[in-house]
Amino acid sequence: MTHGDTATATHGTAAPPLLTARDLVKAHGRTEALRGACLDLRAGEILAVTGASGSGKSTLLHCLAGIVRPDAGSVTYGGLRLEELPEKRLSELRRTDFGVVFQFGQLIPELTAVDNVALPLLLAGTPRAEARARAGEWLERFGVRGQEELRPSEMSGGQAQRAALARALVTGPKAVFADEPTGALDSLATEQVMTALAHTARDSGTAVLLVTHDAQVAAYADREVRLRDGAVSPLEVTA
Repeated sequence: MTHGDTATATHGTAAPPLLTARDLVKAHGRTEALRGACLDLRAGEILAVTGASGSGKSTLLHCLAGIVRPDAGSVTYGGLRLEELPEKRLSELRRTDFGVVFQFGQLIPELTAVDNVALPLLLAGTPRAEARARAGEWLERFGVRGQEELRPSEMSGGQAQRAALARALVTGPKAVFADEPTGALDSLATEQVMTALAHTARDSGTAVLLVTHDAQVAAYADREVRLRDGAVSPLEVTA
């Protein structure tokens, strides 16, 4: 994918990219996970990144979200070069501007669903009562009614993952990075989770980057790119 070879989402926006990645290189030991990957993510779009196991999908997501630093190349967000920021600033961005969802949700097992969702707000200094109230609203938005005081072990996989998505969106982030968010769910729970995520993201104008190997999940995206051997394929598929 060349620097100018960026598809426009189906809603036809011509706005500049919210986030850009250019010529990303990242190795894990002697294995090159990324080999010059380039990508644009636009506000309000849902972008699916697909590819075979080991193609570098998760590494790309981690670089875009500022979780790991690339060995070479750049990730630019709001005029900031993420690879040049100190870890403290990256942590702040992940609390305010970015939301991250992993395959198994990674909810804190000792906390209830509502306290898990409220946690990013509490870390940002929101008063506890307000944080819990907003968390409850997001759980209801994702269809997790009556589960607020349950711990993750007491919830179904689909309920827990919807709580994880609510936690990622509760701060009103500009972008959400979801790494195989339905990989542990059955087809019905996958449909419920993806429908809730798509509706919520489009209502709020949040950009969503989905890493997935599942065609059912990729079908919810406005746009799809494929990673092959650590690089974005020049054959980009537009939904």
